Amino acid sequence: MDRRVNEAVLRGDVEAIQKFIEEDSNIVKQSIEGSLNTILHLAARLGHVELVREIVKLFPEMVSAENRDQETPLHEACREGRVEIVRILVENDPSIAYKTNLWDKSVLYVACERGRIEVVKYLLHNNNIHMLLMLEVDMSTTSLHAAASSGHTEVVKELAKVRPDFAWKKDELMNGCSPLHIACSKGHLDITRELLKLDMDLSGLQDNEGRTPLHWAVIKGRVNIIAEILSVSLESSKMTTKHGETILHLAVKNNHFEVLKFLMESLDVSNLMNFQDTDGNTILHLATVRKLNTMIIYLLKFGVEVNALNQKGYTTLDVVEADASKSGALAIIPALLDAGAKRCDQLPPIFQDIQQVVASPILGSSWQRKTTSFHSPSSSSQHSYHNNNYYHQRKHNNNNYRGTRTKKIKLQSEGLRNARKTITIVAVLIATVTFAAGINPPGGFNQGNGKALLGKKPAFKVFLVCNIVALFLSLGIVNVLVSVIPFKRRTMMKLMVATHKVMWIATLFMASAYIAAIWSILPQVKGDYWVLSEVVIIGGGCTMAVFLSLGILLVRQCKRKSDWRKKREEHHKKMKEESPKSNTSRVEDMKVVKRESHEDGSNSDVDSSDQGYHLY
Repeated sequence: MDRRVNEAVLRGDVEAIQKFIEEDSNIVKQSIEGSLNTILHLAARLGHVELVREIVKLFPEMVSAENRDQETPLHEACREGRVEIVRILVENDPSIAYKTNLWDKSVLYVACERGRIEVVKYLLHNNNIHMLLMLEVDMSTTSLHAAASSGHTEVVKELAKVRPDFAWKKDELMNGCSPLHIACSKGHLDITRELLKLDMDLSGLQDNEGRTPLHWAVIKGRVNIIAEILSVSLESSKMTTKHGETILHLAVKNNHFEVLKFLMESLDVSNLMNFQDTDGNTILHLATVRKLNTMIIYLLKFGVEVNALNQKGYTTLDVVEADASKSGALAIIPALLDAGAKRCDQLPPIFQDIQQVVASPILGSSWQRKTTSFHSPSSSSQHSYHNNNYYHQRKHNNNNYRGTRTKKIKLQSEGLRNARKTITIVAVLIATVTFAAGINPPGGFNQGNGKALLGKKPAFKVFLVCNIVALFLSLGIVNVLVSVIPFKRRTMMKLMVATHKVMWIATLFMASAYIAAIWSILPQVKGDYWVLSEVVIIGGGCTMAVFLSLGILLVRQCKRKSDWRKKREEHHKKMKEESPKSNTSRVEDMKVVKRESHEDGSNSDVDSSDQGYHLY
């Protein structure tokens, strides 16, 4: 766009624009480079009513002109709240009110997004465009969602009068949230009240994850919103998410102590405070994992069950002792012990324990599940004595095995992390070397045309292919190792196996490229090929010797792992045949089986290796 025209539009100088048009009528067709905004777009945005009226009078077709974002001047006027300009544009061409931009946003949507209430009223009640909201019937995101998200209460009221059914629409781009979900998440109390007045059943509407507006208010720590919803309906307080989480679970997970305190003191939480999610965790489990000392002490005073077992068979004391090296954990243990907390292996061996260990994540209706209760055994003293001897002996052996094995696994994890860093460094080194060799090939360049002097030799071509393969394989390894951040041992092992094998190939091709480079630059005198043969034999022989040795070690390790697995299976069968058929042994067996079913495949490398190392 011409600089003079742009300055005249910014000033709203009608006379200057008229003069420019008299000189060249095509000047109005100019647009700003990049945005493609016309002079009418700019005038509508800046609110120059007289200039807009003059341009529309002279060039009415410009009303429907679109910029880079497929927006008309009406979008600009609605976004900035220019009611008079909106009226001028709509009266000239009512059909432009139904145009949407590149993101399917109508002129009404952008006005609601900015809270332009006067523009919204005009668009909704204008006789020519009163069907404007019909554009949004088949869309998941509506103007009501935009107004609720931005906190424009008056706009929400106006939209709710015209289309109250939009309050039930779910925005799939926001994981199935309704306008009430959004308002509660953002903390807009007045909008929450208006929507609940419209229909109090909206409080029970769930998004794609099963979360209600009350759940979102708890997640974000909006105490005032929580109080408002509970004053209208208590039903949503009993609803759970897809993961079996109650409002108390969400308060603890998001570390909102004031929200938890408010809920515990305002509601009857007798059915909630010991409720377990799909992983079997109570709110005390979650607070313990996160080391929320204040919250834990408060829950213990409230009488929360301290010995409930989750799906892994762990009590809260098991959870905290697993990380007792940290000061936060050490501060929690005395409080739990004072409340009567025990480890899972200290609990009485009753049938409820067995059910807790092998239970599926969801047992019937989520509101019919109850926390496990604990009772004293009713068996004879002789039978109990026999069971206890067997149990304590087995516990002692398991503890010794667990301690040694845990140390080995920690060393293995550390070794894998170090190997990952080493492979990354080596891959970068290979990429650097091969890149340098590629731009400075053996034999040099022809100073005249810049071509490689040995480019026609077969050995040079072999060098070039091998060098390129080694370069891009190493670059691929670097990209993968930098992009993928594994946090599980099995995932780390899979990543290391894949990148390590690719590293083998990269180094093999780099070695081949070196041999080919030497071959191409050595003088090939007739009858004097013994030097070339020695290069191939020595270089290739050393490389293959290393790979062969590593391959033999890998085969031996695979055999050791296979033998170890067979022995483990035989040991399990023997234990089942010899162990007493008591409740204690059955509980312990089930815990062992459950634990081993969750072990990573990489653990077998640790358990089967007696050499202090393993290959991958």
